[in-house]
Formats: sequence, C-alpha cells, structure tokens
Amino acid sequence: MADISAHEPTVIPAVDTDDPTIEPTPHPVLDIAVEEERIARARGVDWVVFGATAAIAIAFLVWGFRSTDTLASTSSAALAWVMDNTGWLFVLTSTGFVVFVLYLALGRYGTIPLGRDDESPEFNGISWVAMMFSAGMGIGLMFFGVAEPLSHFTTPPPGTGAEGNPDAVQNAMATTLFHWTLHPWAIYAVVGLAIAYGVYRKGRLQLISSAFEPLIGSRVNGPWGKVIDMLAIFATLFGSAASLGLGALQIRSGLQIVGGVGETGNAILVVIITVLTVCFVLSAVSGVARGIQWLSNINMVLAVMLALFVFVVGPTVFILNLLPTTMGSYFADLSMMSARTGAEGADVNVWLQSWTIFYWAWWVSWTPFVGMFIARISRGRTIRQFVAGVLLVPSLVSLIWFAVFGGSAINLQQNGTDLAGEGGVEEQLFTLLDRYPIATVTSVIVIVLVAIFFVSGADAASVVMGSLSQQGTIKPSRGIVVFWGTATGAVAAVMLLVGGADALTGLQTITIVAALPFVLVMVGLAVALVKDLRRDPKVVRRQYAAEAVNSAVIAGVTRHGDDFVIAVEKHSR
Repeated sequence: MADISAHEPTVIPAVDTDDPTIEPTPHPVLDIAVEEERIARARGVDWVVFGATAAIAIAFLVWGFRSTDTLASTSSAALAWVMDNTGWLFVLTSTGFVVFVLYLALGRYGTIPLGRDDESPEFNGISWVAMMFSAGMGIGLMFFGVAEPLSHFTTPPPGTGAEGNPDAVQNAMATTLFHWTLHPWAIYAVVGLAIAYGVYRKGRLQLISSAFEPLIGSRVNGPWGKVIDMLAIFATLFGSAASLGLGALQIRSGLQIVGGVGETGNAILVVIITVLTVCFVLSAVSGVARGIQWLSNINMVLAVMLALFVFVVGPTVFILNLLPTTMGSYFADLSMMSARTGAEGADVNVWLQSWTIFYWAWWVSWTPFVGMFIARISRGRTIRQFVAGVLLVPSLVSLIWFAVFGGSAINLQQNGTDLAGEGGVEEQLFTLLDRYPIATVTSVIVIVLVAIFFVSGADAASVVMGSLSQQGTIKPSRGIVVFWGTATGAVAAVMLLVGGADALTGLQTITIVAALPFVLVMVGLAVALVKDLRRDPKVVRRQYAAEAVNSAVIAGVTRHGDDFVIAVEKHSR
C-alpha cells in the first residue's frame, strides 16, 4: 500500500497481467485453471456402479416379465407408503428449489460464470433453448397439452369448486401451469447448476457424486459417491422409461385414429417401444452436435407450425384472452397450490398422487439426465443467465402451448363437444385435431413430434447413464450406451404391463417410488453448491477488494480526517 498523504490518492496496487514477465502468485483459495483434457478424457467402466445398477435393472426386468401381478401389487403397496409418509417431502422440496435458484440468480452469485471468467457460451441462444426444451419435457407437453387442462376443467382439483363453476377455466389453467413452469424447471436447474459449476468452473468429473465434494470431501471417490451415482442412474432409467411409455401410448392412439386399425393390445405397444428404442440409441451414439441438436431444431419448427395452425383455425380470441387470465390466476393461486398436501383429506391425497406428486417425482427422476445435459450445453453462461434461460423461457413456451391446445379443448367442451368423454387422455390431442381441417396431416405431425421428442430426450438419458457408468466421461462407450438404451425400452414395457388395463397408472406408480431417494440427493446437491459458491474465486476477489477499500478508508480517515482520495492503479512488480 502506498503512503497516504493529504490530497494524494491511496493506491491499491494490482498486478499488471498484461506483462508477460510477471508471474502473479495466486491466493490459496483461487482455483487452478480447468484442465480441458482431464474433463474430456475417456475413462474405463466403473464396474461397481455399472455392475450393481445393471444387475438390479436386469432383476427388475425378470421380475416384471415373469410375475407382473406380484410387481404390480408390490409397487402399489410401496406407493401407498410413499404417499402417506413422504408426500410432504415432494411438495416442500419442489417449492424450496424455486426459491433456491432465484436466490442464486438474483443475489451476489449471479455473475459467476459456468466456466472461465473470459469464456463465451458454447451454443447460440436458439439452439440452447431448443435442446434444453426438447430434452426437458417436450413429450409431456404433447401428451398432456390437451388432456390436463381439460381434465382439471371437467373435474376441478379438490377445493376449487364444483364442475362448471365460474372460475373453472382459470383454475384449470393455473393448476396446469403450476405443474409445468417454474417448479419443474427449478428442479432441473439445481442439478444443472451443480454439475456445470463443478465440471467447468472447478474441473471435476461429470458425475453427480463429484458435486458433493464440498460436503464429503474425498469420500466422493468411495462407497458414498458410488451410491449417489447409482441412485442417479436408477432415477434416470425409470424417468426416461416413463416418458417412453407415455410416448408409446400416444403413438398407438395416433396409429389407431390415423390408420384406422381399431383397438390394439399391448403387443403394438411393445413394437412401438422397440422402434423408438432403436431410434434413440442410434441418435445417442451419433453425438450431441449431429444427434440431439439436429433433432431438437427439427422438432422446434414442427411444434411451432402445429401450435400456429391450431391458434389460427381454433378459437383465436379465446386463446388470446386466456393468456393474461391464466398468468394472473397462476400467480394469485401459487401459494395455495404450492402448499397443498394430503393433510387436506383423502380425496386430495388421491388427486395429488395422480397429478402434483406424480409430476414432482417425474421431474425429479428426469433431473440427473436433463440437469446433466443442460449443464453440458450451458458452458460459458453466468448463473444468472442460466437460471433466467432455464426458468423463464420454457415457462413462457409452456404458457403459450397450454393456452393454445388446452384452451382450444376447453372452448370445444364449453360449446357442447364432449372431448373429455371421447377416449383416454392419450387420444385427446388427436380428438381435438379431428375437429379442425387437415386432421390426418396434423395427426401425422403429432406422431412424428412425439417420436422425435422422445428420441431427443432418451438420447440424452442414455448418454448420461453411460457417463455415470464410466466415471464421468463425456463420451461413454457405445456398448454402455446401447445397454442403457435397451434397458430403458424394456423397463418401459414392464411399467406399462404393471398398469394392466390402465397403463398410465403403472407408469405413475413406479415413477413416484423410484424418484424418492433422489429427492434427498438433490437437497444435498443444493447445500454443496452453496458451499462451493462461497469459495468461488470471483466471490473471494470481491471480498478481498472490499476489505482492501475498507482498510484504505480507515487509514485515510485516521491520518487525514476527511481530506484524502483513494485510487486503484495497475503497476508492475
């Protein structure tokens, strides 16, 4: 520190980093540069993680195919226990994650980059959003885009009034948005931030367990770390299998309607699952740039075209009126919807099992692969940019999507067309399109969209499971990816068989049970991330700068009263 004199600036020296002859000494808390080769390096199979998870997955498949009834009764009993004893946990943590990521984005950590300080984003904004959205929930929007708003309109959630009440439309749309906007994407953001920060800012392996290093230190390389990664694989396996099951159900309905093949049994579901599995495995082994990005961009164009078509030929004015009404109802009822639990009665508990808690469990089961995939494509963005993009953009798209498709369905229902009474939930989008021109063409587009949405999502899932099985390598071996892709298809078939006549019930039951352990993992991830951010180089530099200025001010006041100036200058040592 230079001498302080009256009217002379107090100089806080800084190293001239442009001078190549100077080698600045880093502070011990500042991280070394990320080793690019270490992150991308191919690694061998972790036979403990892969062997244990593969063995359990195969045992589950054998059980499911040989004794479906026993698996169905066991999973139903497990679901009853989960709902009775831990339903509150899903409700509490999902809202907690929304608050958590907003705190990170809006607070002092928001400017921290997910990479080096001078790094630029790897993907442009449009491709980033398209890949994120396709992997995150595209297939769900196709399945529930008509079905959920229509269901909440004809059978209002408990405590929101009887069917046909004046607020039924607003309540139906607000409840739907609650399940598809801030909460699910905040759940994804927790894992995405923890992984992206650890890999690109700290140089860690691309593993869920590696993000726990601030909490358990070197034990991430031991049994605890392996258990965490195994739980992530199981959550991913069952979450992606549930999505494959939904896609198969909807494609079957589309083929029945478009192809006029009549009612079909489970055999056609198995065929559809097999075809989709082959497609997404081929996509997965082709790599991100050629596979997921290409599929995502195609799907974004098709989805926009379909939504514009329904918007134009459907009740356009009604949809436009519904947009602000839905947003207002959503924010007005957000606290009530976030706090709804089984304590309000048995009917509420049953409703939560079919809707809110199923969704939270489904999103949680998707977080390992969606979070890791979002992390993989978000390098170079700041935490604030990441949270804004992950929370706001998909939420806005969901609002528009449900207003267009759900609003059109509700409008038809109000005007005497009983869409809700025509077939199951997987058929209702096709039933809606059948009321508009070129129904065959648009129905074919829906089938293609569902297939590609699933392929792009399961593509990411199989790669992530392969990565977790191979010590975090970014490019897992094809054999491992093919194994997990095949296992996903087989598990989807078992989950559909468990549901019997109501295949959707089987998907929901096993998804909720399988997701429970990973909720606890996510809570640990949030705690570990905060500990990491408190020691981030940018935060530490800011703290040291503030302390230096405070010290200079104290010294200036002590020596010169209020007659001094402080300045910061670069100089060479």
